[in-house]
Amino acid sequence: MSGAGNDFVLLTGGRYGQAALKKLAVRLCARAQAIGADGLLYVNKSGARAIRLRYFNSDGSEAFCGNGSRCGAWWAWSGGLMKERSFLVESAAGPLPVKIISRQSVKMRMPDVRAVSLSHRGVWSKPVETVHFLDTGVPHAVIPVTNLAALDVCGLGRLLRSHKAFGPAGTNVDFVSLERGVIKVRTYERGVEAETLACGTGIAASAVALGLAQGVSSPVALLARSGEKFKVWYRRKGSGASDIYVQGPAKTVFSGQIEI
Repeated sequence: MSGAGNDFVLLTGGRYGQAALKKLAVRLCARAQAIGADGLLYVNKSGARAIRLRYFNSDGSEAFCGNGSRCGAWWAWSGGLMKERSFLVESAAGPLPVKIISRQSVKMRMPDVRAVSLSHRGVWSKPVETVHFLDTGVPHAVIPVTNLAALDVCGLGRLLRSHKAFGPAGTNVDFVSLERGVIKVRTYERGVEAETLACGTGIAASAVALGLAQGVSSPVALLARSGEKFKVWYRRKGSGASDIYVQGPAKTVFSGQIEI
C-alpha cells in the first residue's frame, strides 16, 4: 500500500505476536531483497465498527503511523471488511476516528498535541536556525528552511535524529517551507532511517507547528515530497492543539502471496 509514497506491506489474519511481527517487518520491508517498504501493517477487524492496526518500521521498531493507519483504513473499507465509511482505527496512539471521503482519500483524527516547544532549545549547525519540537503520536522536530529542494535531507536528518536536545529516543525530522500558503514538507523518518516520500505524523506536526509559530490558519494545505497533497485541520489549545485531522491519499498498489 502507499500513502502518498509512504509505502507499506499489509498483512491480515493469522496470530502473530510482537516478536514475530518485528522479524517480519525487517524481512519483508528490505528493499531489493524482499517486497520492500517503509514499514509493516498488521490489520484485523475488531468488532463491528473498528479495525485493530499495528505498525512496525522497517527496522522492526513498533510505532504509531499516520499514513499507515489511513492506508489500513482504506484497505479495510475498499475490501469490504468495514461496511460503513466511518469507523475507528485502534492504533498505538489509541482509538482514532476515520472517514472514507472519496476514492483513495481518507480523513483521520490524530492524537492531540499537549504542547509545542517553539524555538526549541539546542545548539544547531547551519542551515538550521529554528526548531519546533512536538509529539503527534511520535516525536517530530519541525525545521523551517529557505531552500527545501536543494537540502541534504538524509545527511542533515541523520545528524538531528539523535540530537541530545530531543532526548534518548530521538525524533523524526521535518524540513518545511511555507510557499504561497502551502507548507512543503520533507521528512527524515526515525525507524526507517531515511527520507520517506511522505509522513502522516510529520504532515500533522508541520501544520500545527507553523500554525502556532507563524499563524497559518486551519485548514492547512501541505505538499509532501512525493508531490501528493494533504489537508490538516487543528484547533489551538493552550500551548498545544486538539481536534487535529489529516486528509490525504491512500491506495493499494498490488496484492499477492509470499511464504513467511
